[in-house]
Amino acid sequence: AARRGRPVRVLVDMDGVLADFEAGLLRGFRRRFPGEPHVPLDERRGSLASEQYRALRPDLEEKVVSVFEAPGFFLDLEPIPGALEAMREMNDMQDTEVFICTSPPEKYDYSVYEKYCWVEKHLGPQFVERIILTRDKTVILGDLLIDDKDTIQGQEETPSWEHILFTCCHNQHLVLPPTRRRLLSWSDDWREIIDSKRAAVQQDQ
Repeated sequence: AARRGRPVRVLVDMDGVLADFEAGLLRGFRRRFPGEPHVPLDERRGSLASEQYRALRPDLEEKVVSVFEAPGFFLDLEPIPGALEAMREMNDMQDTEVFICTSPPEKYDYSVYEKYCWVEKHLGPQFVERIILTRDKTVILGDLLIDDKDTIQGQEETPSWEHILFTCCHNQHLVLPPTRRRLLSWSDDWREIIDSKRAAVQQDQ
């Protein structure tokens, strides 16, 4: 019988991949600042909304940041369609380890607690045990990182994981080089990406 290799480890980002950060931010901004100009989702560019709002008008940066720093923001985010089902299925796949790998904002008064609450509310306590909070994802060991941020940098120049770009309003216009892979949504074939990586991992052993 073939020897079973080590499991493939999948790191899944939270904001923009599991929780709909962008829709929540726009909704919160328009509710709190109804008279101010805003950036529609189909015009969002770049992973940091604050930079785009600053370009629109300098004082808007502080206002948009105040929305996601407010209590209740992260807890109230809607799940991305198909994300919860995909996570549960992924967690049940043979030879697969799944972790939620998320970076809290610099001002983390509420976000850390609310991220844990969000995971428990939507995915249950078993996934709370699988949360990795880090400001630097490059130092985390994994085989795949599913993340909506197009460029992920940190201490490690060559992270152990392959970055799978998860399509979000702010990155959908980007053209990736042929060597990089993208998930268009959770309806896209994420299983094939994991299966192909598992095969590569077990072949390398």
